[in-house]
Amino acid sequence: MSVLIRPATEADLPAIHDLVYELAVYEKEPEAVETTPEEYLEDFRNGLFECTVAEMDGQVVGLTLFYMAYSTWRGKMLYLDDFVVKESHRRFGIGQLLFDAFVAEGRRRGCRLVKWQVLDWNEPALNFYRKNKAVIETGWWNGKILYRR
Repeated sequence: MSVLIRPATEADLPAIHDLVYELAVYEKEPEAVETTPEEYLEDFRNGLFECTVAEMDGQVVGLTLFYMAYSTWRGKMLYLDDFVVKESHRRFGIGQLLFDAFVAEGRRRGCRLVKWQVLDWNEPALNFYRKNKAVIETGWWNGKILYRR
């Protein structure tokens, strides 16, 4: 199986949206996905996020969706908002290829860190990150305010 890791294009956005929804289902929150493929297109064109995709046989089967951020303590960082591989394509090393490309992109941009969130019950993801020597913080709590449209 040949896997191509490449930057996403506008044509990939419907598949990216589908994968994000698949991730939300896995995370037991499908109703939380409020974005539309049209919003993805507008926001992608405006540079609000970037994405790397894994492609097999002309089909997008995985992604990392990220954007630049800033840590007042560390400086430039690349924030990984979503990282998913289609369930049918897991266990082929695609996730490792995508994660390696994400980490390399952070280094290429001169970031001091890359950062993401992981659910405390997601043992497969936690094990993957630990295998990659990631620091899993447990002392910080997330805060947010949701705006409804």
